[in-house]
Order: sequence, then C-alpha cells, then structure tokens
Amino acid sequence: MIEWVHPGMVYIFGALLIPLFKGRRRQGYLLLVTLLALSAVFSLSPGQYTVFSYTGKEIILGQVDKLSILFAWVFSLMGLIGTVYALQVRGAGEHVAAFLYVGSALGVVFAGDFLSLFLFWELMAFASAYLVFAQGGKAALAAGFRYLLVHIAGGLCLLGGIVLHYAATGSIQFGPLNGGGAAFYLILTGFILNAAVPPLNAWLTDAYPEATVTGAVFMSAFTTKTAVYVLLRGFPGTEVLIWLGAVMAIYGVIYAVLENDARRLLAYHIVSQVGYMVAGVGIGTEMAVNGASAHAFAHILYKGLLFMGAGAVIFVTGRRKLTELGGLYKQMPVTLFLYMIGAFSISAFPFFSGFVSKSMVIAAATGDGRSLIALMLILASSGTFLHTGLKLPYYMFFGKDSGLKAKEPPTNMLIAMTIAASLCLLIGIFPDLLYRLLPYSVDFHPYTGVHITETMGLLLFTGLGFALFLKHLDPERTISLDTDWFYRTGARWLMWFARRPLTRYEEVVSDFSNSLVLKPHTAIAKLGLWFDQHIVDGVVNGVATGLIRCATQLRQLQSGILSQYALGIVAGLVACLLLYSFL
Repeated sequence: MIEWVHPGMVYIFGALLIPLFKGRRRQGYLLLVTLLALSAVFSLSPGQYTVFSYTGKEIILGQVDKLSILFAWVFSLMGLIGTVYALQVRGAGEHVAAFLYVGSALGVVFAGDFLSLFLFWELMAFASAYLVFAQGGKAALAAGFRYLLVHIAGGLCLLGGIVLHYAATGSIQFGPLNGGGAAFYLILTGFILNAAVPPLNAWLTDAYPEATVTGAVFMSAFTTKTAVYVLLRGFPGTEVLIWLGAVMAIYGVIYAVLENDARRLLAYHIVSQVGYMVAGVGIGTEMAVNGASAHAFAHILYKGLLFMGAGAVIFVTGRRKLTELGGLYKQMPVTLFLYMIGAFSISAFPFFSGFVSKSMVIAAATGDGRSLIALMLILASSGTFLHTGLKLPYYMFFGKDSGLKAKEPPTNMLIAMTIAASLCLLIGIFPDLLYRLLPYSVDFHPYTGVHITETMGLLLFTGLGFALFLKHLDPERTISLDTDWFYRTGARWLMWFARRPLTRYEEVVSDFSNSLVLKPHTAIAKLGLWFDQHIVDGVVNGVATGLIRCATQLRQLQSGILSQYALGIVAGLVACLLLYSFL
C-alpha cells in the first residue's frame, strides 16, 4: 500500500505528459491531474514521508502538519481553478509551465529540508518566468528577463544562507531559525524577495501585467504566498517583519492610486495584502500566525478571482488600460458580478472571505499592543476598497463608454470565476470551515456587532470619499516609477559603462600590449629563431659532420687482414712504451 502521494509530484510528472494530448483529450487530462492532486491532499495526515539519506544528510520531501496541509489545500484548489480558466489555451507550453509552477510550490510546502526546498524554489522561479515569456512581444520578454534575473539573485541569497547555516550547524533541516548572523539574514532576504517586500517588490508589478491572461492568474496565487509559507515556517516572531509588513500594506495602496493598467493596479494590491501576512508572521503569536495563514488562504482565492475578471476583460477587448475601457457592464454583466465578489472579499466586507481573515491579523496586532501597526493595516484596508472595489470596476465597467464591442468570455473562464467566487462566499459565511484548518485552535469571532459596525462605517466612509472626489481619481495616461527604476537605470548605466569606458579601456590596454609588449617579444623571438638556426644549429651540424668524416676514415682502417691488425697492435705498443719512457 502506498503510504502517501505527493500532490506536487502529481503536477510535476503530470506536466511531462501534457504535450502527448491535444484538443478535448488534453482538457480532460488537465482536469484529471488537478483532481488527482486534490484527492492526494484530501488523504494527507500529519507525519514525515519520503525520507531518505543523501550524502549522509536526511532529505524530507513530505513534512506534513496542519500548516502544510492548509497551504496544500488552497494551492491545489487554485491549481484546479486556474486550469479550468486556462482550458481554452491551445499551446502545451503554458500548461506545462503552469503545472510545474503549481507542483514546485507544493514541493516547497512539503519540504522538510533546505536542499529540497531550494530545488523546488528555483523550479518555481523558472516555470513562472515562462508564463511571462509566453505572452511574446518586447515588453513581455524584457519583463520576463528582469523577473528571472531578480529571482536568480534571490535564489543565490537563499543558497548562500543555506551554505552558511550548514557550516555553522551541520544541519540542513528546515525549521524556525535563530535571529542574527549572516545565514539568518541571507535566507530571510531570499524569502522576502519572493514576498515582494519593498524595496524588493518591483519585479512583481513589473512582470505580472505582462504575463499571459491565464499565466497572471497562476502567478497571483503562488510565488508570494509560498514566500509567506516559508516565513511562517522559518521566521515567526521576527520583529523586523512587523514593520516591513505594515509598510507593504500602505505602500501597495499608495502606488495603486497612480495606476492606469488594470493588472498592475491589482498587482500593487498583492503587495498590500501580502503586507498583512508578513506583519502577522512578524508578530508571531498564535492569533497572528492563524491570521496570516487564513489571510493567505483567502487572498489566493479572491486575488485569483480579481485577476480572472480583469483577464476576461483583456481577453475579449484586447485593452488593459483604464483610460481605454468603460461601459462594459451591459455586455459583460456576469463578469462584473463575479469580479465584484472578489472586490468585496479583498475589501473585507462582512460575509465575504477577507472579512474573516484580515480582521484576525488586525486583532492580533491590537492584542499584542501594537496600535500603530493596527492603524496602518486599517488604513490600508480602506485604500484597498477605494481602488480595487470602486475605482477599477467603475472605470473598467462603468464610467465613460469606450465604445468597445465585447461579450462574456468563454464558458470555462466563467466556470473558474464562479468556483472562486463561491469559495469566497462560503468562507465568508461559514468561517469555521477555514478556521478548522489553521495551525492553532481559533478563539476568534469575526461577526460581532462592534466589528461589523466599525468595518461598515469605514467602508461607507470610503465610498463617500470616492463619490466626492471621483474627478480627482480619474486615471491618467502615465507610467508610475517604482523601485524598478533603480535596476532599470542601473542596468542602462552598466551597459553604457561596458560599451564606452570599459571598451575604450580594453582598447588602450590592447594597444599598449601590442606596441610595448607584443612587438618587442616578437622581435626577440625572431632573433632567437635566427640564433638557433644559424649559430646553434651550425655548431651542432658542424660537429656532427666532422664526426661522420672521422668515422668514415676509421671504417677504411678495417681491412679484415689479420697481419695488418697485428702490425697495428705492435705499433701501438711501441708508441705507448716510447710515451711512457719520455714521461
């Protein structure tokens, strides 16, 4: 009997067979793989599985506990939803990359050691990069290369930290890390880069808008939330994460104000929402860890729904700028309805999923005596509703009629959005379904009179502000610069330096070498060759010629007559005696 089936391996090995199928057979196969992965998650029970030794170190591919099961559930659910949404994609490459992406994210979730974690971590980066490259075009290719380079840099930080951690402890087991030391901060840097913590966030808002319509849905769900998972596993209670998370929450909302690109606006709200989770990890209490985990679960579903809604509009209109959209509510009412469920969820409306998860993080901050952090998170929540719940749908579906001819997206897209929207409502109405999956027992009740009143007051006040200042919120045809400006500008200067000063320096050094080093060496080499050929070879050849002549003469003395040899011997003896007598 098989002890367990790794859900990530179902995706990874399933990806290898995708090119063998076409048409409806491929669609059926894709759905079969996702359902098999879900059934594997359903059968999970806590424990360690697939443990073996490699170079004397214990490798654990199946570290299963409540935290890993929680993330496995939501990753597998999102894998199913994203696959249904992408069924109309004909190319096998996107499907293969998406399955490898989901499978490697699940691999990270169950990794019990740093080696397997790192391998799945890097596979996740390369697989997700393809979802950007697959869009084609100059912008997508450039964004994909920047995305890949940034994640390679983060992977190197992670690998360096792992090596230093092993050198210091002799262990590669993955678990809570003690504060301080180069290994601690290198691993932390590798993790928070994937979490898009400012100023290491621009890769997200740079790449996600350039991905394919279906690829962006997968990307919105896995990379940052996998980073939240490893932070929960390795860095709970790390003080610096509290402030980084709070800053993230505000940072993403502020930049969303400036955005005209629908998916870029949603990408900035990923930064903001992940800020809640990072802050929860930093607080580190049971309530905070539960809140961060619950919010990651809810966020994957409603953010995927929002990207699916925006992607549906882009799919049928070919436009993604808010200044180019408007008046689509009559032609795409179902898409609008489903999108608004995601918008209400991210805005933490009562009876929607965000309400029962986001409030846990804020309550944890308040309970830990961090009132300023709680205030920052509340303000960020207001900004989220302003832009994702009001601004984006208003200018995309209402506002000035753009004159675009549109229709509802393919049925499979609507089905995927319906599944995600249903889960958002299910979690919001029955929060215990989510709370039972959390790492610690939950003693939190979101539906209290005070909490509902405070939340609705804040949301209604935000809605009033939107109505009053609507003209000032009109999107503009501008491009906002983020921290990506530094590596874009830095790369430009680096290329200029490489092409101009560095190349000129190389030319000067080459000329100097040719004129003052190589030419004298060449002349000396020619002189040495002449000396060798005319002097050394002349002496050697002269000696050899003389020896040959002597030998020839000596050969003539060998007549073969014994009497002559005897006479020679006698003459030699006489000569020796005479020489001896004179000496």
